[in-house]
Amino acid sequence: MAGELTPSPLLSDALVILGAAGIVIPVFARFRITPIIGFILIGVLVGPYGLGSLVERIPWLTHITITNPEVLVPFADFGIILLLFAIGLELSFNRLWQLRRLVFGLGALELIIIGSSLAAFLGLTGMLDWTAALALGFALAFSSTAIVLPISGTRTPVGRAALSMLLFEDIMIVPIIFILGALAPNAQGEGWAGLAETLWQGGLVIAVLLVVGRVALPRLFAQAARTKSPELFLAASMLVVIGASLATAAVGLSPIVGALIAGLLIAETEYHTEVELIMEPFKGLALGVFLITIGMSIDLLAISANLGALALAVVGVLVFKALVTGILLRLMGARRSTAAETGVMMASPSETTLIVLSAATAALVVDMETAQFWQTVTAIGLTITPLLAKLGQVIARRVDGAPHLAGEDDSDEERTIIVGGGRVGRLVADMMKTHGQPYVVIDSDPDLIARVQRDGYRAVFGDAARGDALSKLGVERAPAVVLTMDEPVLAQRLVSKLRREHPDLLIVARARDTIHAAELYRAGASHAVPETLESSLQLSEAVLVDIGVAMGPVIASIHAKRDEFREQLERDGGLNEKPKLRTSNAEA
Repeated sequence: MAGELTPSPLLSDALVILGAAGIVIPVFARFRITPIIGFILIGVLVGPYGLGSLVERIPWLTHITITNPEVLVPFADFGIILLLFAIGLELSFNRLWQLRRLVFGLGALELIIIGSSLAAFLGLTGMLDWTAALALGFALAFSSTAIVLPISGTRTPVGRAALSMLLFEDIMIVPIIFILGALAPNAQGEGWAGLAETLWQGGLVIAVLLVVGRVALPRLFAQAARTKSPELFLAASMLVVIGASLATAAVGLSPIVGALIAGLLIAETEYHTEVELIMEPFKGLALGVFLITIGMSIDLLAISANLGALALAVVGVLVFKALVTGILLRLMGARRSTAAETGVMMASPSETTLIVLSAATAALVVDMETAQFWQTVTAIGLTITPLLAKLGQVIARRVDGAPHLAGEDDSDEERTIIVGGGRVGRLVADMMKTHGQPYVVIDSDPDLIARVQRDGYRAVFGDAARGDALSKLGVERAPAVVLTMDEPVLAQRLVSKLRREHPDLLIVARARDTIHAAELYRAGASHAVPETLESSLQLSEAVLVDIGVAMGPVIASIHAKRDEFREQLERDGGLNEKPKLRTSNAEA
């Protein structure tokens, strides 16, 4: 029958991946273990060296195994592209410029020293000829962007140091692969000529992306935001990241360079928070596919047969890279805890190591047997990276004698979040500025946010009711969240969600009237301020004072009237305790 959906290996593989995500993420989250390990173990289990090896004897295993691992490679590569795009969204050009000393200082030193030292060791010991030793040494010098950054983040000192080194490594992928081509036994200068051509063409493409992106992206996302359509926002985001990646790939650069530039450009707009939230599920799933492919490359039988040599190689690489990275960080002024934790976390090889090894094998620089051995070493290193991150945290606490503080970055300051950039939201922001309190305004109206920003307020575009928009603004550290929008149902839902996720958070909400205030209190608001009540009390205060009544009795009567409304809210709203209609400081 035309159009009938028939079973296919690709659908079976998709079912395995989605089933793995549905099992791994909640189970590992329950035990507070990073799902990275879970995805890799799933890859080991369902891959060709796990249950996949039994398919011929037990045919029904086809439905719970990956039948063709190569089919997943494009999806895994797309996961890395989305990761670099997300990194760009968090950075912005201004922050990247602030990291320039670390990127081109620390990053360059780390890659050159580790790569050349490993190459010297492999060459001087006679394990490999010098060409192969150089290729393998620099391949092992890379660290995993895909695994390290989701663990470390980019805001803490550890995250900034890791990000700087990983950015330089990502920049150097293409030159190293071209150099390998130039070092190939049958090469006749094509590698160097190709590198020069790629550099000038790549520079031109990057310049075009920067110019066009700064002009076009704000308009593109403003139009998408006005439609209030998440689907259009997603389509625009995908268009930008895929288009930029294809543009850099077309001239020989890595597609992740284009993805990073796209993220940096969008980070300069007020829509970066919304784009980040929309792309998050796709990035997470694509990274999960990448991690499953890493697990599928691990042959447990081969590991058991070469256990001694593999263990020695893994330990040797991890210890050497951790020591060099830690020492470099200390020499550049990092704290001992930061240097220790970053060094241990960055110690394992990378998914880029596998790419470089493949290029070296294709160029006949490294033989197949050697490449397979070090690919296994890399896969083991990637698998234990989350454990290394935990070990690094333990070592950091011991060397400094105090726990690491995650909020050392000024961008992670504790600030009140004001939901709604209208008249009431701006008045609240004015009072925050008057008293020197940090704040940020969030609103889903792009035109309103543009006006608020022009007026000098700290404001970002985003839908507070959807996804993790408030989490991206640091709600877990916020002293308070103020809901100022005139949307009763939305306010009640948002209060309920915030109270459920953050039991101790101070939530102050604008209410239309006392009935709405009672609903907000039942939903979990700390304070609900009815507009009708407060405007009536302020009008009463103004007229009484101006007609000659003393200020003291007027204020006392206003307090008494508030108490009456508290009792009414308690009675009419079915509340267990008398609610607050103003702050405790005002009551004192």
